[in-house]
Amino acid sequence: MKKRLIAAAVSTTMVATLFTGCGEDPARAELDSEGKPKKILAMVDGTVFTKENGQEEFIQRWEELTGIELEILQPDHDAYYDVMGQTFASGVENWPDVMILSPDYLAGYAQEGALWDMTEAWENSDLKKSGRVTNEELVDNMRINGRVYGFPTQRGNGCITYVKQKWLDNCGLDVPTTYEEYMNMLDVFTNGDPDGNGIDGDTYAVSAAGLIGTEVPYVNYLPEFYQDAYPSFYQKEDGTWVDGFTEDSMKEAIERIRDAYQKGYIDKETLTNGTNDCRTKFYEDKFGVFTYWAGTWATNLKTNLETNGRDSELVAIPPIEELGQYLERRPPIFAITTACKHPEEVFKYFIESMLDGGDMQTLWTYGVENVHWSTKAETVCGNEYAEGEFHMLESLEKPGTQYTKNNIDPMLSIAQFEGEDPGQEQIAEEARSSQQTFNDNSKLAPRVVSSDAMSQYNGDLTTLKNSIIADVITQGVSIEEAYARFEEEGGAEWSQLIVDSLNELENEAEE
Repeated sequence: MKKRLIAAAVSTTMVATLFTGCGEDPARAELDSEGKPKKILAMVDGTVFTKENGQEEFIQRWEELTGIELEILQPDHDAYYDVMGQTFASGVENWPDVMILSPDYLAGYAQEGALWDMTEAWENSDLKKSGRVTNEELVDNMRINGRVYGFPTQRGNGCITYVKQKWLDNCGLDVPTTYEEYMNMLDVFTNGDPDGNGIDGDTYAVSAAGLIGTEVPYVNYLPEFYQDAYPSFYQKEDGTWVDGFTEDSMKEAIERIRDAYQKGYIDKETLTNGTNDCRTKFYEDKFGVFTYWAGTWATNLKTNLETNGRDSELVAIPPIEELGQYLERRPPIFAITTACKHPEEVFKYFIESMLDGGDMQTLWTYGVENVHWSTKAETVCGNEYAEGEFHMLESLEKPGTQYTKNNIDPMLSIAQFEGEDPGQEQIAEEARSSQQTFNDNSKLAPRVVSSDAMSQYNGDLTTLKNSIIADVITQGVSIEEAYARFEEEGGAEWSQLIVDSLNELENEAEE
């Protein structure tokens, strides 16, 4: 186990620094007179308020509500999973009680025996009995071999296609509903004068952060082209595993992107773009169709367009007919490690309480009153609020901007408040609308399963796949040549070895 987990690590020093003075803490092994853990050690990423953003006040409020001491370990957000891997490899005494875990790692750690099975705790919980959980299917979809090893407090969200309304109006177009209409829009946006500056052909239609994504669900930035294609491993309805890259649907998708790219519809820098590059070009009116995150980002895009003096009305369009549904990423989960001395209690007082429908859910959703949010009459970042009007306060880390949430996005939570969501009125209409459109028209991305063959071959396999996709789209290499290279360089063999291993694991689970 240690050998396998250490492969994810890059820095012993980072972990040693993080855990200085931790080790075996007696308080974590004790219960108080009420049967609560005296202390809980939690490892979280940057989706929980950082020290710069009032984490001390967050912990203080959490301890007031529970009567339990809370210690938070929070590596730098970008290094979180490197540090997490080293943490598991450094010894059980350094493992936290509870942690945030990406679904990419869930199966592997569960299979290694590093995660506590919380199935019965969830099934018998007051939260499940409350009737406030609106998405039990999501919990079920995160199961490993029918068991719950990690609990999602919210949906994973995903990307929805935004189109500039002004560009549609300037070109006399309606929102596309089919691929044919979509391609016609791209043609007009590229060869016409959608920005209204009097010059034809000085814009392009689409830009994206890569021709293929670097993480599940991979196809979310160019969904209209990929449609039903999936470039990695997924489970068919009959339970068998396949590699979507080897299917005809993937070959057809690559050809669709190649054709649009060669016609100039797609930004020529898409192969090397980062998300920030795309956003900047969008704000500068260089292109008009941008598939990006639903919800809060609808407001961010609108605000930044206005800042750049551009028309800011965007249409978050439902998926075109051939796409059917957008793909929703699998959400991060909270998992309890097998090092935890009182896992049932940690589930109850840490995980379950996050969705209590009251003060604790407010804390995890919006933060601390008078630190992150307020109901006082005041002006914040130029916005005026009346007495009693819930609003987010100015960011401690980024002055001039307001907070939007804490760890739980109010538009994605899987459980309702007991009464009204205290912050529902401060959610911008464009954010709520885009999120609702996405929620109503999306399906969960394929689950990630780990195997020895996957660990051994998938890194090189993915590199080869991405190289082939780039060659076809940007260099005009034929599909036949590309897939011949896939065979010659070992991709087909690696792919089959992984497929066989996943099917073997599935058969073992059924037995």
